[in-house]
Amino acid sequence: MSEWMWQWEGYDPDAERLRESLCTLGNGYFATRGAVPESRAGLVHCPGTYVAGCFNRLESTVAGRQVVNEDLVNLPNWLFLRFRVRRAEGAWGPWFSPDTHALMGYRHTLDLRRATLTRAFRYRDDAAGVLGVEQTRLVHMGDPHLAALRTVFTAEDWSGEIEIESCLDGEVINGNVHRYRALNRSHVTRVRTGAQKPHTVWLSCRTSTSDIGVAMAARTTVVTSPAPASSVLRPARRRAVHRLVVPIVPGRPVGVEKTVALHTSRDTAISDPLEAAVDGVSTAADFSALLHSHAAAWERLWRRADIQVPGRAGRVLRFHLFHVLQTLSPHTGDLDVGVPARGLHGEAYRGHVFWDELFVLPYLNLHFPEISRALLDYRYRRLPRARRAAAENGRAGAMYPWQSGSDGREETQEWHLNPRSGRWLPDHSRLQHHVGSAIAYNVWQYGEATGDTEYLYTRGAEMLVQIARFWADLAVFDTDMDRYRIRGVVGPDEYHDGYPDAALPGLDDNAYTNVTAAWVLNRALDVLRRLPAWRREELFDRVQLDGDELPKWEEVSRRLRVPFHQGVISQFEGYDDLAELDWDAYRARYDSIRRLDRILEAEGDTVNRYKASKQADVLMLGYLFSPAELRDLFRRLGYDLDDEVWRRTVDYYLQRTSHGSTLSGVVHGLVLARVRRAEAWSYVQEALQADIADIQGGTTGEGIHLGAMAGTLDLVQRGLTGLQTREDALWLDPVPLPALSEYGFSLRYRGHWGVGVRRRSGQLQIRVPDSEESPIRVVLADRAVTIAPGETCTLALPTS
Repeated sequence: MSEWMWQWEGYDPDAERLRESLCTLGNGYFATRGAVPESRAGLVHCPGTYVAGCFNRLESTVAGRQVVNEDLVNLPNWLFLRFRVRRAEGAWGPWFSPDTHALMGYRHTLDLRRATLTRAFRYRDDAAGVLGVEQTRLVHMGDPHLAALRTVFTAEDWSGEIEIESCLDGEVINGNVHRYRALNRSHVTRVRTGAQKPHTVWLSCRTSTSDIGVAMAARTTVVTSPAPASSVLRPARRRAVHRLVVPIVPGRPVGVEKTVALHTSRDTAISDPLEAAVDGVSTAADFSALLHSHAAAWERLWRRADIQVPGRAGRVLRFHLFHVLQTLSPHTGDLDVGVPARGLHGEAYRGHVFWDELFVLPYLNLHFPEISRALLDYRYRRLPRARRAAAENGRAGAMYPWQSGSDGREETQEWHLNPRSGRWLPDHSRLQHHVGSAIAYNVWQYGEATGDTEYLYTRGAEMLVQIARFWADLAVFDTDMDRYRIRGVVGPDEYHDGYPDAALPGLDDNAYTNVTAAWVLNRALDVLRRLPAWRREELFDRVQLDGDELPKWEEVSRRLRVPFHQGVISQFEGYDDLAELDWDAYRARYDSIRRLDRILEAEGDTVNRYKASKQADVLMLGYLFSPAELRDLFRRLGYDLDDEVWRRTVDYYLQRTSHGSTLSGVVHGLVLARVRRAEAWSYVQEALQADIADIQGGTTGEGIHLGAMAGTLDLVQRGLTGLQTREDALWLDPVPLPALSEYGFSLRYRGHWGVGVRRRSGQLQIRVPDSEESPIRVVLADRAVTIAPGETCTLALPTS
């Protein structure tokens, strides 16, 4: 099989939702799950079409309380197309469904190079005979508003007719996540349908509270047939139906093409979504031409982004890159959207934006910086809301929400369901204020990678300053400890949201939170020092920054507390007082303990009592910062973090982590590779398999884990090479990982296109294309070199 092809053989209803997620097609503007075209939502299938940033808010009753949730909306199903057959002068057979018909071969093929999904199968119909069907679909990367489905029917030794029902189906709800079933899920209202002869039907609707107008138009035509087809357009209350009856004979395949245009009222350069949709579909080319232009658009993306790694790992990495680009494409640059944690592939996490750009932007910065800038702008536009949130909590600066959606308010649910116990429980994850540090980190890294000082000194500086201001205000000086402390937060671990039996949620001095807060304060001061005088004065005026604040920032950035115990960094103050968990006993009792929090709660216990983490928390510091940077950070805080302390810390938390998040494998794989640990590869493998093998037990069917997918790309690009972009240079400090000893990719670095990085045969090569006009400075562990255009620098690597 080609390294660009992924195939799934046979039909398995239990695996259908997973396949639908993995076979989603998108273009950054919208995406459609890989559901079979004849399916409607039910226990087996979950058709879904999601437009980036199209949210709606609904009120529900949960555990006797009224709660409001905002969700990414499942829009009307454009894909729907079903068929049935009959012999000449015979009765119609039933509508085809893989759930009711015996299949003779069944295969899905996902072509990554051309971004198409093809389904091919044969089946015997009692009313006719054997019929072969091949369906190919695309969501156009060139024109973000177009999608198309081509179906080819082939009769074997019989003649008769095929009836085809092509539909725009407005009878949809958000039904992808089973545990949300008790909530209000009907987001689409005011559905209207109509037709425009000879081949087009249309549907328009609005979201119930956000009042976003959505319009679709579908053109369905028979392009190959032994005789003319009959055609009837039947708009109904919530479904726009186009029915065709087509003659069929052996050896003469019948081809049917369905082309769809989708617009919303959030689009630019249109006057009306319905008019734009009807016009778009009426002028769209046929399927062959659309496929050609779509594949050409993808070829341009692959030239900028592809990663070359031999073997199975390379196939998976390209698969991950494919889904990243379907969610965040160059079209994203024209939208006001963030990084949806589950892509545009399902409804888990309600389509919200968390901190996942922390794992996504490092890759995008060096391939598609324009996308990175657009994603940062999503945060900048919500800065006023973050400042308002801080003020409402009696704080200065900007307090960004843990979960964000349309307008930047806190979207984290107040209650969450434990599927094991059936109980609704308070959700305190909104105390993860470290999301602000993630945003600041991304601002800084974007500036370092791109050299875009215009952004860094304006919008970027404003975000940095307001996030730094929040941390400085949240930190309280403890005279007994002679240190600043940050109390009442939740760290990346997420299992621990409070102390055992405490009346209030939150933890004190989470190490990750405090260290990254100190880093943010230092970076904000650094930016202020870099600013030209006139820009500095302008920024001070715009954010009403008092120069008297800066000395406190400096002091807090050097004196924030980081707790230690037993010679390792404590995850938070009091961590050592928690009980040890009997890990062996729980592994013996349960098939999986990844979601240990749910297991313990169902037993009437709480994970807050134990030294157990869902995912990397302290070790996240080793993911964000190189060993040298981390040592410098701790030294600036007045702590000695030598290699031995860090190794003990890594060992300590490896033994106490259940890996209940797909991000955990990414982080642990990179951290272990940096400390030259042999088991790094097992965690990298887990990260690679997280979604394709659905290792979390059913979660991928609710949407892929975008951060984990992008994180595997970053692991190769940044982790294995030790690549950093700082001080106007590329810094490289490669680490050995024998199972990934060969790789290659190209970078876009500060206006240089196609800077090649390749590891092969114990050497790392960096090449600057001869098309460039200026050299690049590269800093290695033992020397710095300047590589001129057309030159290649070869670095001999250590063997261990």
